[in-house]
Amino acid sequence: MDQASSLREMVKGRGASSVRRGGLRASSTRVISITSGKGGVGKTNMVANLAVAFADMGKRVLIFDADMGLANVDIIFGIHPKYHVGHVITGEKELSEVIAMASGRVGVIPAASGDTAFADLTEGQKLSLLAEFEGLDNLYDIMLIDTAAGISSNVIYFNSAAEECIVVVTGEPTSVTDAYGMIKVMFLNGTKHFKLLVNMARGLQEAKAVYATLSQAADRFLKGVVLEFVGYVPFDDHLRQAVVGRKPVIEQYPAAASSRSITKIAEQILKSPSGTPGTGNISFFMNRLISGENP
Repeated sequence: MDQASSLREMVKGRGASSVRRGGLRASSTRVISITSGKGGVGKTNMVANLAVAFADMGKRVLIFDADMGLANVDIIFGIHPKYHVGHVITGEKELSEVIAMASGRVGVIPAASGDTAFADLTEGQKLSLLAEFEGLDNLYDIMLIDTAAGISSNVIYFNSAAEECIVVVTGEPTSVTDAYGMIKVMFLNGTKHFKLLVNMARGLQEAKAVYATLSQAADRFLKGVVLEFVGYVPFDDHLRQAVVGRKPVIEQYPAAASSRSITKIAEQILKSPSGTPGTGNISFFMNRLISGENP
């Protein structure tokens, strides 16, 4: 049996073993990708702040920085990781040696330098990554995937492999148009349920208008798609000041309007359905990701 065949059998075996009798998940880890149709909408800022909000609620949180071209989760947290996932891919480091701690309670897997495409991994690298990530199951309650902006093949891979997909959008026409483009591409790749987070909104009315525009377009052209509004973050200068200070706004300015909104969004996400039963653990995510299979 060649390596490719071994990988396929490994994927099938691990996918099946991730579900207990009765269809219950063996791991309660929720794997959530956070993505956007274009840059400049505050996606990574939302990832970092939601991670801290979840941690404040007692959840064990891990961020996987999957923006291989412009990794900047470390900037938001003001950390300086020595290693990244590329060192795991090459076999230089184990995954446990790469995870950096942010804010003292959020784990971060830093992205590799440059555009390292997971689709181009050798079969041996894929097998090694499966084993490394499988070791994280049951260690975290939530893993957030910070994807790159846009609809590159890597973004599609990560979003398709995740259990849930949150699309960050602003009220700018270009952001709304690009968010729809992202949703359409993901829909054609098999994703039917999306959570929508409106950032930098001038109020609830604008946020609802953005949601309505996208919902109407989806209802008309993407039959069967579901868009769930999880909340909005108001335009708040505290967000910019926090970035300059290299700390999440929810830590730097906990009483700010943006911080309170992010906490409400985190609560809403925890209350909402977590996706398709049997798909919510880290090894299942990696199985999908590196095998190139759609959900």
